[in-house]
Amino acid sequence: MAKTTASASEVERIEDVDVSQEMRGSFLEYAYSVIYSRALPDARDGLKPVQRRILYQMTEMGLRPDRGHVKSARVVGDVMGKLHPHGDTAIYDALVRLAQPFTQRVPLVDGHGNFGSLDDGPAAPRYTEARLTAAALALTESLDEDVVDFVPNYDNSLQQPEVLPAAWPNLLVNGASGIAVGMATNMAPHNLGEVISAARHLLANPEATLDELMRHVPGPDLPGGGRIIGLDGIRDAYSTGRGSFRMRATVSIENVTARRKGIVVTELPYLVGPEKVIDRIKQGVQSKKLAGISAVQDLTDRKHGMKLVIELKTGFVPEAVLEQLYRHTPLEEQFHINNVAIVDEAPQTLGLRDLLDVYLRHRISAVRRRSEFRLGKRRDRLHLVEGLLIAILDIDEVIQIIRSSDDAEAAQDRLKLVFDLSDLQAEYILELRLRRLTKFSRIELEAEAGRLRDEIAELEALLASERLLREQVGAELADTAERFATPRRTMLISGDAEVRASPRTAKKGAETALQVPDAPTRVLLSATGRILRVDLGEDASFAQPRRRSKHDAILADVATTTLGAIGAVTNRGVVHRATAVSLPSSPAASVLMSAGVSAREYFGIADRSERIVGLVPLGVDAPLALGTRQGVVKRVNPVEWKNQHELSAIALKDGDEVVGAARADDDSELVLVSSDAQLLHYSAGLVRPQGLAAGGMAGMKLSPGAQVISFGVLAAEEAERAVVVTIAEPGADEALFGDVLGSAKTSEFALFPAKGRATGGVRAQRFVRSESRLALAWVGPAPARASAKDGAIRSLPEGLAKRDASGAQLEAAVDAVGRLMGDAPGAADGAA
Repeated sequence: MAKTTASASEVERIEDVDVSQEMRGSFLEYAYSVIYSRALPDARDGLKPVQRRILYQMTEMGLRPDRGHVKSARVVGDVMGKLHPHGDTAIYDALVRLAQPFTQRVPLVDGHGNFGSLDDGPAAPRYTEARLTAAALALTESLDEDVVDFVPNYDNSLQQPEVLPAAWPNLLVNGASGIAVGMATNMAPHNLGEVISAARHLLANPEATLDELMRHVPGPDLPGGGRIIGLDGIRDAYSTGRGSFRMRATVSIENVTARRKGIVVTELPYLVGPEKVIDRIKQGVQSKKLAGISAVQDLTDRKHGMKLVIELKTGFVPEAVLEQLYRHTPLEEQFHINNVAIVDEAPQTLGLRDLLDVYLRHRISAVRRRSEFRLGKRRDRLHLVEGLLIAILDIDEVIQIIRSSDDAEAAQDRLKLVFDLSDLQAEYILELRLRRLTKFSRIELEAEAGRLRDEIAELEALLASERLLREQVGAELADTAERFATPRRTMLISGDAEVRASPRTAKKGAETALQVPDAPTRVLLSATGRILRVDLGEDASFAQPRRRSKHDAILADVATTTLGAIGAVTNRGVVHRATAVSLPSSPAASVLMSAGVSAREYFGIADRSERIVGLVPLGVDAPLALGTRQGVVKRVNPVEWKNQHELSAIALKDGDEVVGAARADDDSELVLVSSDAQLLHYSAGLVRPQGLAAGGMAGMKLSPGAQVISFGVLAAEEAERAVVVTIAEPGADEALFGDVLGSAKTSEFALFPAKGRATGGVRAQRFVRSESRLALAWVGPAPARASAKDGAIRSLPEGLAKRDASGAQLEAAVDAVGRLMGDAPGAADGAA
């Protein structure tokens, strides 16, 4: 290689240079510049040069937390022009990172405006504003007290700190990342209170072991929260400086609607944004790697924080879908720790103890230098105060000496000679203002001298004792922790405590089954309108529960399968379709209806005037039977059912409504009870199944003013043990007194003879003088159960009465009657 140079004595000179040597030297210079001046943080204050220059220049500009924000462009311009001779983009990027709460565990810049998000970049510096945070001031405090060395800036026109005093361990708290030449650093953020606690422990116990320090710092504390799974890699990193751990999002499995479950994500792994997660989920669904996901919604906002809702398809096990998400999306990420930082002008890989030790040595040095500086200042001030006190004792002679002197220099020399003063003392007396010569000035000066002597004694004792110096550092760290420490955000979990199989290492076939098995189940509807699924197992048995809640009156009870469809029939004759798998489940041995959900919400019935009158299993051979208030009955052939969310099962006349619905085989009995206490039952085979558009046929002949209040279906095997419960309400005159609750009666169903369709039936209860109509009626397998509106159990009269006997007085109001929870299912799945 030829190298051309020019000088005054010769026009041109060619010099041969070894290319390999030139490249080696140039590369080393470049590598040195990148390592020491750009990419790696200093282990003492945890800052890269550009970050340190930003904080120092903002301090010089007076951008304190109690003052207004200034344009970020102004900060970038001052830093670039005075301290950091590089591009404005690099400076602004560093400024933005210092202000982002999702990047920094303790932000150092208070940003105003759009400083970006995990998915989007920040606005231009001309649109954003910035000032220092209180925590940043703690890093730069006492810079004017000779606590650190200052070095020239790039053009030797200004001075800048070589390192900041750092009142708290910024490198461990905020972490760092950077890529240099031949090396890189990647350090995780930690909790400030925990790190300071460990630092104070090491300060008091210099021989402390890693296990002792990890009692104070059990693991990283990420700005966005989340969870860390497995702590072995963290211990490796704390021991050797290198290690890794798995980060997982904080999730919960919730009912996003009454019948649809979802995975709700409230915290994401470090530096993972919701848009990235959504994109990966979409890719996974399209490539068939993810199954069971129907939709993803990002509900994140500033008021409520992070919220990502992943809706699941019906029939999929949420835990199994979550395993897939951990495996194929950033809901789980790996963090590789590489603790490389500059120590004594050389890059080193440091463990937890080394990082704390380097910081503490720096902080002790800063406190020592600050104490020496303050000691010198107080000695100088005491020297002046003592000279002034000497002059005040004989102020008349001082004035005479000054007045009789030819000039200030002569006056200074005579004062030194007469009063035995130093040059500084004599000069200070000459500059003294006359108002300081009052008697109060002397008292103040004596008090100040006493205070200065005490402070000098304390500082001398502090500097003379290493123990006192370390205690001072520890006390200041404790004060810093009290000011800035916040609770831990990241949960540490040892091993795979949350998910059965580790998503990254699960063997093929070891995952949780994605879909729920189609097993026998029962769906119960309580008197309070709550619906619940009871899983029966392979034997499909449902024994009497050992434990009951207050919701014991069951208005509807259908046998189906976990993936089977069920329908809720409303008073408008509409069948709302849903799948049983989305319902909350309860073990058959301990059914608690309070664990269920609102049936209205589950089936999506928004109109408050629409009421559920029955539950039916869809997709079975038996037709659906309905009875209306005007005495119309209808059976709908099961071939009419389709997969619509809702459909109309009957064409109702004006003013009519459905009062009950259940599935009905040809050999079952249809039972209707009217408000005038007439009961009619006949074979369901007498009612020919019709299409959905039909309006039904006459089912019961009603007296003027009467209406059907109850319709039910009894299977042939249930008729022998069925009972009829009727409840009469008091007349209007009696009800005015407020203490008459009506009467109730329970009779055997076998006492009521069957009659033909569209006839009037037989009397079911004899009214007493104060009664005129039935309020409630129910027909079903014994024993019957009565309840109030809130589900509280109500007592019915004991024993069985005659078919047409009058009722016994009730002790409390009854609002619903149904079957006892746990009774064996049959064909009669109707509601009162």
